[in-house]
Amino acid sequence: MKINIRIISLIIIPAAIILAFVFNDMSKPTNIKKIGILQLVEHDALDEARKGFTDGLAEYGLVDGENIIIDYENAQGEQSNCCLLTNKLINKKSDLILSIATPAAQALANATKDIPILITAITSPQSAGLVETNEKPNTNVTGTSDLAPVKKQIGLIKDLVPSAKKVGILFCSNEANSEYQASLAVQEIEKLGLQSQIFTVSQSSEVAQVVQSMVGNVDAIYTPTDNMMASTMPTISSIATEAGIPIVCGETNVVHKGSIGTYGMDYYKLGKLTAHQAFEILVNHKKPQDMPIEYLEQNDLTLNSDIINALNIKVPEKLKSIAQFVKTE
Repeated sequence: MKINIRIISLIIIPAAIILAFVFNDMSKPTNIKKIGILQLVEHDALDEARKGFTDGLAEYGLVDGENIIIDYENAQGEQSNCCLLTNKLINKKSDLILSIATPAAQALANATKDIPILITAITSPQSAGLVETNEKPNTNVTGTSDLAPVKKQIGLIKDLVPSAKKVGILFCSNEANSEYQASLAVQEIEKLGLQSQIFTVSQSSEVAQVVQSMVGNVDAIYTPTDNMMASTMPTISSIATEAGIPIVCGETNVVHKGSIGTYGMDYYKLGKLTAHQAFEILVNHKKPQDMPIEYLEQNDLTLNSDIINALNIKVPEKLKSIAQFVKTE
């Protein structure tokens, strides 16, 4: 019997092509996870936390566009946007949502009790009503805290301005976490035998006037990790520095905007720590309610050499040896 090579090739080649497509499709991930990110507003610390999170996911083998899909939303500082974007991420059936900053987290936690929510750049999740306790959340929320080393930060005021008698604490009254940090600051100021006075703003347009009211009434200013204080630090610094008042801020990324310095954390590393929690939830099937809020242990000293020179501050040798010096940008 004669074999018709042409006919056989017409059958085998198309079949091979079909099988190639089938096996190629089988090699693609069949369980791509959807990860939503809701960020309150753009600024250095929050942006670094997000970048650390996505980079950390990649290090754990969770790569955007390959086996996960990341949907990033920014509320541009508006609470109403947080609610709208929350519904958007829920309707997309996200497998996990990262919330960056307190208002974003509260909007998400109020909207869903089923989707795992990770939080970061939040000082006290318990005080914000997001978890039952920071040690055992017992909700669908867990994550990482950016609780600042308030004791060391207030101590920095004493080290840099030993003549200071009265410290003004400035923060946004709409930030529950800022109020919590302010209460810690008051305690630490009193322990050092100094006086404290609270100054609050509710919107950025009030900042200049309130800082002006501090001139002549305080010897130093402390601002906690507060989104409004971070975004308006150039305004705060221009008034305070001209008046000879140093500012110790709550986060490292604000020092170059006009603060004299701080003991702060690396928000990029904080984001990476949060990525590990996401891996545990998505891959190892852990439950948020059983995962405690985590903290970075290391806090580094950053000082602004331009502000130090402008205020004619003498930095103790013990601080010079451990500090990273930056300039005002």
